[in-house]
Amino acid sequence: MRGDEYSVFVLLFKEACAKCFGTPLTKPLTEPESRRLSDVILEQSGLVVGWKSLKNYSVFVLDRKSAREENPSIATLDTLARYVLNAPKSDEAARQNQDQHFPFWFQYRQARHEGSPPAKGRRWLFIAASLMLACLILVVLRLFVLAPRTAETFEENFHNLNDDSLALRGWGVSHKDGDAWSRRDASPGHLTLYTLQGDNWPDSNHAPDVRNLLYRKLSGECFAVEAHLLQFVPKANWEQAGLLLMEDTAFAGKCVRFSIAFNNYLGGFPGPGEIHLQAITCQGKQSEKPEEVVHTTVFTMNNETDKLVEENLKYTALRIEKEGKVLRFLYSAGPMENAAFKEVGRHEFSFEPRYVALVALRGFVKDTTSIPAVFSLFRVVPMPCGS
Repeated sequence: MRGDEYSVFVLLFKEACAKCFGTPLTKPLTEPESRRLSDVILEQSGLVVGWKSLKNYSVFVLDRKSAREENPSIATLDTLARYVLNAPKSDEAARQNQDQHFPFWFQYRQARHEGSPPAKGRRWLFIAASLMLACLILVVLRLFVLAPRTAETFEENFHNLNDDSLALRGWGVSHKDGDAWSRRDASPGHLTLYTLQGDNWPDSNHAPDVRNLLYRKLSGECFAVEAHLLQFVPKANWEQAGLLLMEDTAFAGKCVRFSIAFNNYLGGFPGPGEIHLQAITCQGKQSEKPEEVVHTTVFTMNNETDKLVEENLKYTALRIEKEGKVLRFLYSAGPMENAAFKEVGRHEFSFEPRYVALVALRGFVKDTTSIPAVFSLFRVVPMPCGS
């Protein structure tokens, strides 16, 4: 890579990292961070840059002299430029047919490196094109963004779990675990996620990382989201399943998780394990410390009542209602499917969730195995604000 191209690549890569994580690149990316960046680039651009390559690029960008020489292909440079420039989503076939000249890389290189103004004979053409583009953006904003929208109820029963079918229905999957994701149809007619290692609650050794994060976009300030589980009985520490509201899918912004979980960690004090409902809020990049806003014990576990607990968790449902800043958490469970919802807590939290996700996880614990979390229903219901 020539010196001038290297300097542009460094700037491009740092811009991509800052856009994804919300902070400047100051140290090499970890594996979870590299996977996250790869997923976000794929989600926005439709094109792939492998997480291992991204990890190596971060080392190279920060210390060219000590790191192994990297020479990203022009296709990779074009994909990174597409992501940074918010180019329309594409795929490899479309790029081969329409963009073999890799226009976004050259556009980025000219704008960021060459920095030369338009030639005098083209100056008015450049100004006119800029004005036309600005007018077009204003029209699009007026028609599609600022215009009032009527939200609709969405209900998902997970009868078709093919990737293309999920995508057509508005679902996306972030940070896929190939083996676990391939078993998502283990319970016919339902979605099966697994309590894989990971968490959106960071700690000193791990960045937020949730595998097989199945998410969809939200609209509106006031709504209810609801998930139904079948026979989910967590029995190992931090094992849980539930709902996650997020400002972004990279956990750079704020989020709220509401889940049914198991806990037998009592700070060294003796005591039985418990199945509880937990709601936590996270500030994203603003703070590494989440806040637990709901903790309600549902069952205390012992050998004599385990069978009874399993019977009463045959059908479980979790619901989050959002009205402005107020979040309301509800739960139902029982041997019959029609058990009533009960409120377990309320909390005021100022954020703008753009996505909702279904999650199954066990924190960053390594010494437990994954169990299935079978989702039978998901629902989003618009609610009136100011009621």
